[in-house]
Amino acid sequence: MQEVFHEAVNELEKGNPMVVATVVHTKGSTPQKPGAKLLVRNDGSGVGTLGGGCVEGDIWFAASQLLKRGGASQYRDYELNEDLAAQDGLVCGGTMYFVIDPIYSADEYLMFAQEIDAAYSGGPSVALATLINPGEFSGMETGAKLFIRENGTTEGTLGDSALDADAIKNALDLMAMGRNKHVKTRDGAQYFIEAYTTPPQLVLCGGGHVSKSIAPLAKTLGFRLFITDDREEFANAERFPEADIIIPKKPEDAIPELPVNANTFIVIATRGHRYDNVALDAAAATNARYVGLLGSKRKTILIYEDLLRSGMPLDRVRDLRAPIGLDVGARTPEEIAVSVMSEILMFRLGGTGQPMKLEQKHLDRIIGKIEAEQEAALEPVASAD
Repeated sequence: MQEVFHEAVNELEKGNPMVVATVVHTKGSTPQKPGAKLLVRNDGSGVGTLGGGCVEGDIWFAASQLLKRGGASQYRDYELNEDLAAQDGLVCGGTMYFVIDPIYSADEYLMFAQEIDAAYSGGPSVALATLINPGEFSGMETGAKLFIRENGTTEGTLGDSALDADAIKNALDLMAMGRNKHVKTRDGAQYFIEAYTTPPQLVLCGGGHVSKSIAPLAKTLGFRLFITDDREEFANAERFPEADIIIPKKPEDAIPELPVNANTFIVIATRGHRYDNVALDAAAATNARYVGLLGSKRKTILIYEDLLRSGMPLDRVRDLRAPIGLDVGARTPEEIAVSVMSEILMFRLGGTGQPMKLEQKHLDRIIGKIEAEQEAALEPVASAD
């Protein structure tokens, strides 16, 4: 969504009003998930998408009306029943919930957009909470905003100190991976909080066959890529043309030189137990949320024993991902690379790693529907006489 905030900065610096519509919650199968955004300019053009079709068309129309006639932020739902979905060629059926935010002046939004745009480009992580339903709270308005920085400072308010405190706590949890969350309190208030951080970074400690297969996958998936290996023939731009940074040093010397942050993923895939042990120790000392070790369970057990003997806290050992990867039966370096990146994506995006195969209850429903259609087709047509 960086392009939305980048364009918001451009428009507001020119003094142009605009509307930003955001998907804040979904139920069922929908063409977009929470966090999707559409910016509608004053001239009717836009940036971003809410999934296309009639959904986007209706939200676009509502945004245009706000720009023409004025008005406050709106919270609305949009049910995608089978007929509506079919009109747009969509195979979905669920409910999407939106906040449609008119922004009439730079004072309301420019600072937020500038800091969010900077976070995407490597600046400090930030979060933005938007009230979407005040529930039982009085005197609170849909669209109220609380902006939260990683150092704990804030701007604005959702309208209640307890609600602000809850949003701040959630923000600090979400910032590491740049995730979002729809929150409903016991008092019925609802807010949507979005965290923004740098693009994800992947450190490959070891330049062997598996790392060489992981590198192009990681780059395609939007990761900044860092390579370390003390052998220059395995750590060079010819072998890793996708890399943003290559450091031909031992991992314990290379890792401290890298711009590791919480949104960094470190994969240990060196050439032996002794190197893995030292590399894992160095990686675990960083604030990277994800540190994984490639190898067997036997090797993992031996290295964990060494780490605990050397004084690594048990909680940090528990956080390590080893052996790394999802169980897909991988054997070749290319297959292992897919397994590793699948687990990294699962961790980053909050997935379960479970198969998405259609459940039996849905198959039973399909069978029942087809059988009913076949029975109806066989019924004799009543005589006109």
